[in-house]
Amino acid sequence: MPEPKFFKSDPDKNSVFGYGYADIIGKYDWNNTIRLVEDASDEDVRRVIAKARANRKPLTPEEFAVLISPAATPYIEELAALSRHFTKERFGNIISMYIPMYVSNECTNKCIYCGFNHDNPFHRTTLSLQEVEAECKAIKELGPFENLLIVAGEYPTKCGVDYLEKVLEVCRPYFHNLTIEVQPMRARDYERLTHSGLNGVVCFQETYNKESYKTFHPRGMKSHFDWRLNGFDRMGEAGVHKIGMGALLGLEDWQGDAVMLARHLRYLQKKYWRSRFSVNFPRMRPSESGYKPKSIISDKQLAQLTFAFRIFDHDVDISYSTREDPEFRNHLLSLGVTSMSAGSRTEPGGYVSEPDALEQFEVCDGRSPLEVSKAIEKEGYQTVWKDWDAVFD
Repeated sequence: MPEPKFFKSDPDKNSVFGYGYADIIGKYDWNNTIRLVEDASDEDVRRVIAKARANRKPLTPEEFAVLISPAATPYIEELAALSRHFTKERFGNIISMYIPMYVSNECTNKCIYCGFNHDNPFHRTTLSLQEVEAECKAIKELGPFENLLIVAGEYPTKCGVDYLEKVLEVCRPYFHNLTIEVQPMRARDYERLTHSGLNGVVCFQETYNKESYKTFHPRGMKSHFDWRLNGFDRMGEAGVHKIGMGALLGLEDWQGDAVMLARHLRYLQKKYWRSRFSVNFPRMRPSESGYKPKSIISDKQLAQLTFAFRIFDHDVDISYSTREDPEFRNHLLSLGVTSMSAGSRTEPGGYVSEPDALEQFEVCDGRSPLEVSKAIEKEGYQTVWKDWDAVFD
């Protein structure tokens, strides 16, 4: 199966990649970024916490690095309290619910850690529009979901803008908020999809370490680090309402990727201030690839990262998927998390059409949406199934 041809030119820009964050990230040395975390002292931690409590100026990414350092671990209860305070102050006692719908597991990329890897010898499928509608109907029977995340492998000739436009049109009568997680596209394609009901785009840079990125993504469109990184600029230029971002924790040093993510977020917020932003901290889960993570982030470290990010940015939506186990998700929902998925199937057609299709990764929280909702309400929080509508724009 041939790889897709890379864009020879991008009509949105004067070059293939276009100007964007890829032109800026080079000033941040990866090893120096790691040292920001490793060299943080107890005095640094107390200083940053005091600044956060005063709440007069936002923290810098470098101060965020202090909060995820080993030196800050003894202060994790204080971080949790601050995170809870800022979350309730900004979001109140609500947790927004969403559900993913995988429409294709076909992919031209050869990411060494992913179940959708092009070389994995499994049956591939792309849902027909009739199957997409059947999935929509099955999801609505699971719960009153209005936030749908449409996910596909990266195969532009089969799951490109034409196909996605039709999928959005099928899904729109069933859901008020439609988000996609697909291959990075051109700004004009994102803008086109916004006219077909697109509200948000999620994309994971996977790792911000450019040197090792190529090792994890040896072939396919995804091997182009700059094209992927500048995709967030193209989303902003297209006026996408909500931009979701994150790194896959486990590919590289998780603290380095977290600091780079914080820097990237600040850049996007300043340049594309009309868009809203969300972050996700997916830990590597087992998949058909059999890849073993380079680094392991513990539950305690992930909690510390979540608290630190909420203290760093009070407004960003922090999302937890079903990659995490029920007990951990229950604990974090009152300490910084603002949105969760439930009832997830990570294979195309998983809700009704093809439940035995190749899945991207194993789900850890297998509770039904109703069970997740009850757990949220037990903690004194309100489950919100719909939190955005075009009528409010």
